Amino acid sequence: MNHEVVVTCAVTGAGDTTGRSPHVPVTPKEIADAAISAAKAGAAIAHIHVRDPETGKASRDPKLFKEVVDRVRDSDTDVVINLTAGMGGDWVPDANNPAMPGPGTDMISADDRLIHIKECLPEICSLDCGTLNFGDGDNIYISTPPTLRHMAAKIREWGVKPEMEVFELGHIRFARQMVKEGLIADPPMFQICLGIPWGADQSVDTLKVMKDHLPVDASWAGFGISRMQMPIAAAVIAMGGNVRVGLEDNLMLDRGVLATNAQLVTRIVEITERMGGRAVTPQEARNKLKLRGGDS
Repeated sequence: MNHEVVVTCAVTGAGDTTGRSPHVPVTPKEIADAAISAAKAGAAIAHIHVRDPETGKASRDPKLFKEVVDRVRDSDTDVVINLTAGMGGDWVPDANNPAMPGPGTDMISADDRLIHIKECLPEICSLDCGTLNFGDGDNIYISTPPTLRHMAAKIREWGVKPEMEVFELGHIRFARQMVKEGLIADPPMFQICLGIPWGADQSVDTLKVMKDHLPVDASWAGFGISRMQMPIAAAVIAMGGNVRVGLEDNLMLDRGVLATNAQLVTRIVEITERMGGRAVTPQEARNKLKLRGGDS
């Protein structure tokens, strides 16, 4: 049981969810406001993607990231900033020539995936530790070993903590190899991602297996998606981990009731307290996770 829980709120994500809920933030102001409201509700960390303000589609424009980060940092609310570094790894083969990229492909270099990380220098950024069939279509998310090693080295050089997102056991195996090679600063930080088609399923059995494969000194969190967001979060806390909630992973508060990010944070804080724990502050999270700005 984890009695000192770090709550992350993933406020918008990159999925096609804006048409399904009016609460999914789109503009930099909306995304920053969502991160601030989540922090006021009890989240220590805000995990941030950005979207094209005109279309609502996922974006990797460094200027949008910079505006969101500046708005959050200039507010009167403290929160640990965690920026995605996962954009730019989407491959969709052309229907007529599978050797070539088709519509929906967005493949860029390792350095280009990190432009906004270098410019914004968040305390944390995500690092998706492997390739994955993403959904039932032809979309493949690609993160190769050379790409990940290069990104990990740069992230460490800049003093940013990589949150190693793992979607199946092979991702953990490679993440541990990067730790062994000295590419990841101690203690390593993992996010166990459950329920994404076609990664690991969201069950307590799978969660335990993946948790048991992490390095013994690792800090870790986990999440489920959709209706399993809160049940998996409760299981993660019971197993000693930290949690992630938010509209990136789940749009509903209750059956038929659309959620806001702050409401999802409030719900998991209440669950944590009823289990005998508490949600830690942003500064306590920095100290616990050994982030820049925390106790050494």
